[in-house]
Amino acid sequence: MLNLSTNYLGLQLKNPIIAGSSGLTDSLNGIISLEQAGVAAVVLKSIFEEEIVAEMEVNLKKMASNQFLYPETLEYYEDNEEKNSCLKYLELIRKAKSRVQIPIIASINCVTADYWTYFPKQIEQAGADALEINIFILPSDFNRDRASTEKVYFDIIEKVLNQIKIPVAIKLSYYFSDLALTLQKIAQSPISGLVLFNKSYNPDFDIDNFEVTSGKILSSPDDYTIPLRWISIMSGRVNCSLAASTGIHNGETAVKLLLAGADVVQVTSTLYQNGNEQIQKILIYIENWMNSKGFTNIEEFRAKMSQKGSKNPAAYERVQFMKYFRGYKK
Repeated sequence: MLNLSTNYLGLQLKNPIIAGSSGLTDSLNGIISLEQAGVAAVVLKSIFEEEIVAEMEVNLKKMASNQFLYPETLEYYEDNEEKNSCLKYLELIRKAKSRVQIPIIASINCVTADYWTYFPKQIEQAGADALEINIFILPSDFNRDRASTEKVYFDIIEKVLNQIKIPVAIKLSYYFSDLALTLQKIAQSPISGLVLFNKSYNPDFDIDNFEVTSGKILSSPDDYTIPLRWISIMSGRVNCSLAASTGIHNGETAVKLLLAGADVVQVTSTLYQNGNEQIQKILIYIENWMNSKGFTNIEEFRAKMSQKGSKNPAAYERVQFMKYFRGYKK
């Protein structure tokens, strides 16, 4: 009997497939459908720092105009009859927890450690099993040095973890000059996991109308190679969970990321393209592959191909560029 269970953020999951943060996870019906399709957990669609701060300011103004004795009291925020996006988010968590058995992981997308950091406490009180904080700071500000940019990550972690006890995962990009060291330093903080990596929306050009447009929204099946490399490098060198994100479109790729050292893989784009039935196809592939190799559980092969345990560690770094292109013919 195969055992596909895995531990992620201290949560025991029935398998390593998580539905990533997206429009597929922003409704109760969507979450129920994903559970029925076989995912082990869902990450809710992110609520943005700007939404939290803007709605907090609106409610504080209403409280002041209603002659509250202490206008900074945020109990009013919870009792407000007007269902703003923050209240709807908390309501979704409560409803999901009452209807599904799989863990519900909330998600906040942020770029600062400012006034939004009270909100994770409300997420915890609503019943979320964990929180994923998606931080994406493009290092394009010429007036802010590397140390200042990286400090933001640690400020956010400190402020959030001072408020809540549920596990926290940090989802981030690979835009760091010393990525391995930065990931290791973040992992040494009290967080429970790293999600590698978030999907950045890159600009494109319309060369006929001279306009800046959006690049591809969905990931490509080839995008998995970046998290593959870095999970391989970080596996065994951090004491927290590792989740692979971006480019996981099929069972073969999921197996590769598990071999690299991922505890779980997050899938999104493939569900948009192929429907929720893709989840079972991925799980069946993993089971068939395990059977063919004689494995009975994921821990028997997880991180089997990480850099730390490799006989050829350089293959994960230089990737033997000249070996593959010397003699290459079109």
